[in-house]
Amino acid sequence: MGYRISVDTGGTFTDVIVADDAGNQTVGKSLTTPDRIWDGMHGAMENAAELLEISFSDLVSKTEILIYGTTRSTNAIVQNKVAKTALLTTEGFPDTLVLKEGGKFKPHDLNQVYPDPYIPRSHTFEISERVSSEGEVTTALDTGQAREVLERLAKRNFEAVAVCFLWSIANAENELAMAELLDEYLPDVPYTLSHQLVPIIREYRRASATAIDASLKPLMQEHLREMNSDLRAAGYENEILVSTSVGGCLHVDELIERPIHTVKCGPAMAPVAGLTYAQMENLGQDVIICDTGGTTFDVGLVRDGQLKYTRETWLGGQYTGHLLGISSVDVRSIGAGGGSIAWIDDGGLMRVGPQSAGADPGPACYGNGGDEPTVTDAATVLGYLDPDFFLGGRMSLDVDASRRVIGRIAAQIGQSVEDSAYSICNLANELMIKAIHEITVSEGLDPRESALVAGGGAAGLNIMPIAREVGCDRIIVPKVAGALSASGMQFSDIVTERSISSVTLSDSFNFDAVNGALLKIEEDLTAFANDLEGQGRDEFKIQFFVEARYQSQVWELDVPIPVERFKNQTDVEALVETFHQVHDRVFAVRDEGSHVECINWKGMLTVPLPHPNVQSPAIAEATVATPYTTRTAYFGDGGVETPIYRDLAAGSLITGPAVIQEPTTTIVIYPGMSARVSGGDNFILEL
Repeated sequence: MGYRISVDTGGTFTDVIVADDAGNQTVGKSLTTPDRIWDGMHGAMENAAELLEISFSDLVSKTEILIYGTTRSTNAIVQNKVAKTALLTTEGFPDTLVLKEGGKFKPHDLNQVYPDPYIPRSHTFEISERVSSEGEVTTALDTGQAREVLERLAKRNFEAVAVCFLWSIANAENELAMAELLDEYLPDVPYTLSHQLVPIIREYRRASATAIDASLKPLMQEHLREMNSDLRAAGYENEILVSTSVGGCLHVDELIERPIHTVKCGPAMAPVAGLTYAQMENLGQDVIICDTGGTTFDVGLVRDGQLKYTRETWLGGQYTGHLLGISSVDVRSIGAGGGSIAWIDDGGLMRVGPQSAGADPGPACYGNGGDEPTVTDAATVLGYLDPDFFLGGRMSLDVDASRRVIGRIAAQIGQSVEDSAYSICNLANELMIKAIHEITVSEGLDPRESALVAGGGAAGLNIMPIAREVGCDRIIVPKVAGALSASGMQFSDIVTERSISSVTLSDSFNFDAVNGALLKIEEDLTAFANDLEGQGRDEFKIQFFVEARYQSQVWELDVPIPVERFKNQTDVEALVETFHQVHDRVFAVRDEGSHVECINWKGMLTVPLPHPNVQSPAIAEATVATPYTTRTAYFGDGGVETPIYRDLAAGSLITGPAVIQEPTTTIVIYPGMSARVSGGDNFILEL
C-alpha cells in the first residue's frame, strides 16, 4: 500500500494526515482558506510532504486513497449562507418547519424569542395532493396548480427545492410526479424528495432533513466538484472519498446527491479515532472523546466498542435550532474552542463563546488583525504556548497582542492580566465539563468507568483539570491529537445506511411487513456494495437495527436486531430482551410490563478499507525525561518556572508542572499530575 491521505478542513485549521503502510502518521497543518478551500488543503499537504522529506508531486503520485472531510456544510447552516430554497408541502401543512417539535426549555420564560424556521414561511408553498397513512392516494397531484407554483419559483429565482408531502413514505406517487414537473419547469434547479432521503415517520424530522439537504446542494455540489477538480489538476489520479456523519466515507458523486451527510462529518470521525487509540493502549471499550478545535469543543461517545448514533443532532440549540433528522454519530458541540471569544455581559459576568474568531482574522496572537480576547490568547498569556514554536515553528505568536486584548477584560473585572487569562481558561473548562456530563451522566454512563481520549489543536491545554472534574483517570492524548478527526478518517470504512418505517408492536408483531422491510433494505445495500466490486471492494457486512421504544414513550433507542429475519414469536422476544438491556443501560430502567413499539428499521453497510497498522508495544522501564528549557507559566497561584519538553521518546516520564510541546498540539501537565509516553508514542496522562 502507498500513502493514504486524510484531510479535515476545520473552521480555523486544515489538518492533513499522511499514513504509510507501516502505520506511521505524519501531520500537516495550514490555516483554512474559506474562499478557496484548495489553498489551505494544498498548504497542509505541502507541510506534510516537507516533514516526510519528499516533494509535493511525489506525495500525490504515491498516494492510493484520499479521504476528505469538511465543515463547509455545517458552517453554511450555522451562518445562514445556504441557497435560497423553496419548500413544497401538502396543502394544509405549511407550518411543519415553523412549529418544529414544540419543545422548549424554561417554558414559562416569555422573554425567549420564537425561533425562525429553517425555510421562511414565505418560501413555503402548499401543493394540492394527499396520501393517507395506509398509502392510498386520496387526492391526486393537481398538476395545474403545481405548474403555477413552479412558475412563481422561477420568477423569484429560487436556487433549490425541497419536496416533503404527507405520508410520501407510504406511497411516493405524488412526490415522484412533482419531480417530473421540476425536471420540466426548473431543469437547472436541484431538488430533494423526502421519501428518497429519509423514509421515516415524523413529519418535522423528514421535512427538516429534506430542507437542509436541498439547501446545501448548490453550495456543496460546487464545493465538492471544485475540490475534486483541484486534486486532479494537482496530479492526483486515484480514489477520492468524502467522510460522512455516520463515521464512514463515500465517493464524491454519492455525496453530491445527498450533501446533508457531510454535515458534522469531521466531528463524527473523532470517535472512530478515539476507539482505535483506546483499544491500541488497552484501555477498554467505553470511551469519551473530546475534540477541542479552534471553533468548537466536540464530545462523542463509544459504548461497548460501538459508535453511538442518534437522530437528535441539532444545529443550534435543542428545539430552537434545526434538526438534522438523519442517523448520525452522536457528537455534541459547544462554542468553546481555542478561538472562542471571551466577553463581559451586561451584568458584569465573564462569558466565553459561542462567538469565535475563526481562522480569519483569528485570535489576536495570530497577528492577522484579530482584536478580540480568545481562549488561545489566554493560553499564550499564561505561558502554555511557545510563541516561537507554534505549529512546530511555522507560525509565531504575538504575546503583546494577547496581553493587550486580555488586558481589556482584566480592566473590566478588576483583575491582573494573568488572573483574567486563568479565569477565561477555567470558564471554558466549565463549559466543556457540562458538555461531557450531558453525553455521559445524562445518558446513563459513569465517566469514571470510561477512558478519555483528547484531540484537537487545543486538546492538551486543559484536558487534565477537565478529566479530574468528571472523574476520568485513564486519559490518552494521541501523538496525532492535533488532527484527531483526520486521524479517524485513516481508520474509517465505506459506510452507508438505508431505513424504512414500519410501525409494529411486540405483542402484535407484523412479521410480513417487518421482514419485507428488512429484505428491501438488504437488497438496496447489497446492490450498493455490488457497484463497488469494480473498484476492488468485494467484501462487506450488513448490520440491522431498529429504532424502538416502550409503548407511549416519545423517543426511540437504536437496538441491534439479534436475528436475520423474524420467523416466530421467540425471535420477537429475543428483540424485546435486547431492547430491555439497551434501555436499562441508558436509563437504568427495565419496564418488562410494557410492550415494545418498533418504528424505523435500519440497515448499515460497511465495506472495509485498508487501515494503517498502529500498535503500542509494551515499555519495559520508564525513564525520567530531561527538559530542554524552562519558562514561566501560571497555574492560578502566581508564576512557576516550568520545565518544557520536546521530542520525547517512548517510555519517557514527565511530572507536573510541565509543558510538552508537539508540532501540532501542546500538553500542559498541571502541578501534582504526570504523563508518560507509551510504546505507540501516545501520551498517557495520570492525575
